[in-house]
Amino acid sequence: MYSNTDTNNKRTLASSTVGGERYEVKRHHGTKYPHLLNFYSVPPTEEITIDEFESFAFDRLQVLKALEGAILRNKSEDDVKKYLEETSNKWLPLHSNESSKAYLVQEERRKDHISHFILRLAYSRTEELRNWFLKYECALFKLRFLRENPTEKQAFLNDENMRWKSLNQAEKKLMKEELNACSIPITTDGEFCDLFEIDFEKVPDLVARRAVYLKEGKAYVPVTQQLSLVMYEFRQRLAKALELASKSFITLRNERIMPMLDEIIKQYDGRTQTSNYSVINNPIADNLVDHFPLCMQHLYQNLCENHHLKHYARIQFNLFLKGIGLTVEESLAFWKKSFSKVDEDKFQRDYAYNIRHNYGVEGKRQDYKPLNCMSLITKHRPNSGEIHGCPFREFSQPNLKAKLVQMGVRNDEHIREILNLAEEEHYQVACTKYFEITKGLLDKNNDSIIIETIEHPNEYLNASVLLEKNRKKMSNKDK
Repeated sequence: MYSNTDTNNKRTLASSTVGGERYEVKRHHGTKYPHLLNFYSVPPTEEITIDEFESFAFDRLQVLKALEGAILRNKSEDDVKKYLEETSNKWLPLHSNESSKAYLVQEERRKDHISHFILRLAYSRTEELRNWFLKYECALFKLRFLRENPTEKQAFLNDENMRWKSLNQAEKKLMKEELNACSIPITTDGEFCDLFEIDFEKVPDLVARRAVYLKEGKAYVPVTQQLSLVMYEFRQRLAKALELASKSFITLRNERIMPMLDEIIKQYDGRTQTSNYSVINNPIADNLVDHFPLCMQHLYQNLCENHHLKHYARIQFNLFLKGIGLTVEESLAFWKKSFSKVDEDKFQRDYAYNIRHNYGVEGKRQDYKPLNCMSLITKHRPNSGEIHGCPFREFSQPNLKAKLVQMGVRNDEHIREILNLAEEEHYQVACTKYFEITKGLLDKNNDSIIIETIEHPNEYLNASVLLEKNRKKMSNKDK
């Protein structure tokens, strides 16, 4: 789908055919991007740098992942809108035409356009990825549509030929009794509001809510419910486009693009963690236990009780310590102290080599990264007698509840919320909720303050440490 050129290290986007047809960028009113809103019907046809290819995709992914976290944590629509605005302004700003004098709206929309198509290609390879991308692109479009002013929305819909059959006054009078019974909105002059005649299967959400009048296979949709019609169209178009992209992806063998697409997908699995990510100077593992995420708390407690951890648990915990900032010497000292029932010779023979290997000073000398959440969730699932992995996935509901209580989560509603998230397989969101509750990130309405979804154990620890530092600063100021 993407061709590349060596000239100036650039890539040409969509110099390709999609579904057998060649597309060119539409231009309306002499402007390439006349609207903030976009159905992404036409691929971009221009050269971009490799840096843009990567940064555009990752920046859009930050917005979609933030949106996912806010929605999964059942935030109110107002909270989600506010959080999306903050996140978008940081990663993917997009302003309306009324702000064109203050912002470079064409550059913003270019980035939005290109980044959508890069992620569309990357996320087309599996059904799971397609469904995820479809869900949160629809959520993003919906919030943008709600935010846009009515004049701009209508101009966009007109350009997209989004026109539906509208009933005239005579037709509405013939159905007056039925429309009254359905509580169809009335305008200030006492007439029914504009109504669109739509095939009922195109508005299943409105049918389910009984928000429309149904007759002979048609739904009569008030203009106040226009959003449902627009969202149906957006979803249908994007779903078909993803299916086409998935077929094209099979034949894509570009040796320069494929590694970048693979890296984008890794971000779906969780951000890569480097060994120098720590925010702690001269860390001592035993002094940081209160900042450990639940997975590492579980391993640490077992290590203290049994003075031993099995192979994968050792790897998981040792790489976590590496991410905290422990040197190989400090890590060896920690493990030697913790394995107090193991004599020196056995420790050196059976354990020290693997510890040094994790640090890249033995064997093939690879710099192993601390494991992210998705690695803990999906790889090397624990067998009987093993305790590594993610507790939110591996623990039974009773065991997870007991663990939460042990770690200080006593509110029944909070426990139920975490258990439900885990049961619905939103393990990272459950961990984030656990962080919010145990760290006291609750507002006066007992609603969790939104933070980014935790994607890495070391990210959890750093967030906890920084939170404590900030609270101490505020406390000192108050004094």
